[in-house]
Amino acid sequence: MTFQHILVEKEEQLALITINRPEVRNAINKETLDEIVTSLESIKNDDQIRCVIFTGQGEKSFAAGADISQLTKKTASDALTNNGMQQVYDYIESYEKPTIAMVNGYALGGGCELAMACDIRVASTAAKFGLPELNLSIIPGAGGTQRLSRLVGKGKAMEWILTGKIISSEEAMQFGLVSDTASPQELFEKTKSIADQILAKGPLAVKLAKLSVHSGYETDMKTGLMIEKLSQAILFNSDDKNEGTTAFLEKRKPEFKGV
Repeated sequence: MTFQHILVEKEEQLALITINRPEVRNAINKETLDEIVTSLESIKNDDQIRCVIFTGQGEKSFAAGADISQLTKKTASDALTNNGMQQVYDYIESYEKPTIAMVNGYALGGGCELAMACDIRVASTAAKFGLPELNLSIIPGAGGTQRLSRLVGKGKAMEWILTGKIISSEEAMQFGLVSDTASPQELFEKTKSIADQILAKGPLAVKLAKLSVHSGYETDMKTGLMIEKLSQAILFNSDDKNEGTTAFLEKRKPEFKGV
């Protein structure tokens, strides 16, 4: 499948989606969002692929935000549409396969929000994060006001959003926005090593762990524990659980099949 604004590469069980608009610092326009959804739909039906990595073309920018040339034409009805940036990022967050943002440069505005929609964020030591939308007299409207506060806490999120502060990868890691950092030269290997650790686990367990964390976080503890219990019940009845426990007792590598 050929795209104009993204590149999709597959390597064994990994899919790498690269925003390919370096001439505009990988700014995300409507066409880019559409291509991301199309690629994810295709990957979803590919049983060989079990993890998705997002990144940006080049070393300077992961994604510098929404395409301002399109933003100038937005109206109130565009903010209320069901196929905008917020909905695409919701789709990524709820995607059944684990996602990793490999942040190789500036992740601003919609780029930062894309990274936050992923399950894990790994950043280059040269990466920068920020939600500067208030400079344009708009707000981070693709999940930024909600996901940032859940990741770093309400007070710090309020500070970063209201000031439009640009955050270094070191500070981002200090406050939990990213889980790991690496030099630009080692970023892919660091990200791939994390993906490999996920890929070594039972795929059904990975899927239900992701579901339990995301769904449970949005509700009360009692309901979250019930989601966890039901997920565990499914896993207790799975072939992969039998394979995993048997392999452990036999001191061998398990061969999971996702059932």
